[in-house]
Amino acid sequence: MTTEPISTNGKKACIRAATSPYGPDDERGALNLLSAERQESIVARADASSVYDLSIDYFVGMPSVQAAGDPAYQIYMSHTPIGTVVDNLNGAGERLNRHVCFSGDVIFMYTHTGTHIDALNHFGVDGAIYNGFTAEENLGSRHWMRAGAETIPPIVARGVLLDIAGIKGVDCLPDSYAITVEDCKESLDRQGLTLQEGDVALVRTGRMRYWPDAAKVLGCPPGLGLEAARWLTGQSISAIASDQECVEVGPSEHEDNWLPGHCHFLAEAGVPMIELVNLEELARDRVYEFCLIAAPIRLRGASGAPLRPLAMPLKG
Repeated sequence: MTTEPISTNGKKACIRAATSPYGPDDERGALNLLSAERQESIVARADASSVYDLSIDYFVGMPSVQAAGDPAYQIYMSHTPIGTVVDNLNGAGERLNRHVCFSGDVIFMYTHTGTHIDALNHFGVDGAIYNGFTAEENLGSRHWMRAGAETIPPIVARGVLLDIAGIKGVDCLPDSYAITVEDCKESLDRQGLTLQEGDVALVRTGRMRYWPDAAKVLGCPPGLGLEAARWLTGQSISAIASDQECVEVGPSEHEDNWLPGHCHFLAEAGVPMIELVNLEELARDRVYEFCLIAAPIRLRGASGAPLRPLAMPLKG
């Protein structure tokens, strides 16, 4: 992903890490809006006869963000049926190992690969992440001790699709198109919807249409401009999602911040970010409002984790 600023005309993001209104120990931020009452209400309306899987497959050679030196996804077998017979690493002997066909494998990847969620410790500003947690006091030798992926609860919420590519009448928005507040409002107006407290907003640029062609799905992404990002968090959403690698537009439009959307959502608003979500089937079927269920792997202290979001249309 290109991170060098484009022409900014001196625009500054002016973002600061915020203090949580939920207390000095809060590590969930906007996910505190996922109340039991809201979750019960949305599940009661879900039509489970039609379930949309919004995640993508993991495979060797898949597109992944490596611009900062992070590794590509890898998988290799650590045990094979014939190999187990030959090396007998389990000590069971040839007869049993020919009878029991044992396979096992290992994966190696950056935690921000494929469909995943960014934890609140992923980005900070001036040495502090959301709620004022600093690296000096909260970063261990291996990972953060605060606001990691394990603090993200199961997400059960009303999902609202903002099909920006759809309202523009294009398969995919142009490279580096900055989605505006007006774009977001127009999408909601056309769909006859409003955002409500605790919702997850899912923004479609159309890039997932070309998955897994790395030349078309990564780099110079169309995405939310900072004003649109701030407008969305102002609607009291619990999380933000998009079908590209960083939710926000790239390169940055602001001279003082190379990923201002990340800094705003995570450090300033306490809103987790869900990236590389497949929204094509929802858009095709015009499912704009749904029950969203998702949960990350509980990787303690990690700045992100794989996520499998499921969407069920709402009855009525």
